[in-house]
Amino acid sequence: MQDKSFSPPRQSAFAARYEAQKIAFGPVVFQCVRYAWKRGMLQALADAGGAGLSVEQMAAGGQWSEYALKVVLETCLSAGVVSLEKGCYVLDKAGFCVLTDRITQINIDFNHDVCYQGLFDLDRSLDAQQPLGLKALGEWPTLYQGLSQLSEPTKTSWFAFDHYYSDTSFPDILPDVFATAPRKVMDIGANTGKFSLATLAYNADVHMHLVDLPRQLEVAEQNLQAAGVRERASLHPIDLLDDAHPLPAGMDVIWMSQFLSCFSEAAIASILRRATEALSERGQLIIMDTFWDRQQYDIAAYCLINTSPYFTAMASGNSKIYQAADYVRLAEAAGLRLLTTRDNIGYCHSLLRFTRAGDAGV
Repeated sequence: MQDKSFSPPRQSAFAARYEAQKIAFGPVVFQCVRYAWKRGMLQALADAGGAGLSVEQMAAGGQWSEYALKVVLETCLSAGVVSLEKGCYVLDKAGFCVLTDRITQINIDFNHDVCYQGLFDLDRSLDAQQPLGLKALGEWPTLYQGLSQLSEPTKTSWFAFDHYYSDTSFPDILPDVFATAPRKVMDIGANTGKFSLATLAYNADVHMHLVDLPRQLEVAEQNLQAAGVRERASLHPIDLLDDAHPLPAGMDVIWMSQFLSCFSEAAIASILRRATEALSERGQLIIMDTFWDRQQYDIAAYCLINTSPYFTAMASGNSKIYQAADYVRLAEAAGLRLLTTRDNIGYCHSLLRFTRAGDAGV
């Protein structure tokens, strides 16, 4: 693992202490900034432009009390979301990002609607390696059994988070998927079928095999039928945590996108072993995932690293955002050999292409 630091070079002790206070009050800042965004304070300041607005001016419309404005905007001021100029609050650059940047908004909604209450039990979840915070959302052994039953706005926020990180990558990787002219492609962790639908639309000759839990495949089947391509897809309801359950064999390409991060290393090893057995002669396994150590920019690495506690407290209890080398090590143990790696796909994805260790590959 190469050296890595998110601290500025030669940071002073005083500056480090200030950063530590930002950590200590992070939950408070998060909630106040979210309130300012959701309740329209930031938009009002954006509309006012460089002149800004005083608390009295903002309170005059009756939408917010002076008390609420003072509490929330002072916290926003401390976070660099707004500035205070000549007695008026003005939207600052970070506030502009909260107000306009889609990925920032998706991350805020995800952390509030999906994670916030459950993260209170992160310490117990880490100790037990079980998603003990999940009880804040429902009574399931893991989040994946409950995805289709999540209440709103939790369901919308979860799928927006999941799809944003994957959908930005799909248009760029379909040529990679069809580089070996596959006829049978397996989508493991098919979820709602978005990748399978994109694949079926891209190539008229391919037949898709969707693998996931039964409830997820019910949604995927509806989407396949709505698109008029149900006859070109086979559905395989499988609990992949069941080590004894094999995968359908003879696949030219097996595809996994943002999937293995949902599992522990032991479970990943089992899934990769069964995937290896399911490949046709000279078949290939393609994994697209978000590896925090292969990011070009710290902003992406920061977001990915801090998604791991969600997996601990809410999703599975024992999975995380991995480093690429973890997948390669586990794949090699399953009898696979890395052929190529491609980075900088979409927002933060990399593509790992494997073949069986004894095959010549491409």
